[in-house]
Amino acid sequence: MNLLMVIFGLIAIFGVVGIFQSIKEKNILAVLFNAAAAGVFGWFVIMTILNQGYPPVHQ
Repeated sequence: MNLLMVIFGLIAIFGVVGIFQSIKEKNILAVLFNAAAAGVFGWFVIMTILNQGYPPVHQ
């Protein structure tokens, strides 16, 4: 789960970068998809860290 959080965090960061690039190119559909990806993956990472801590505690 530890490496998966890192990968999902990178996807969220790349989604935020993609939002700015697609705004620059005036591509509304890309803005929506990048915002959705950044939101979903970022929320998963934040809630996993809040729930299990970092590094995760296995019970």
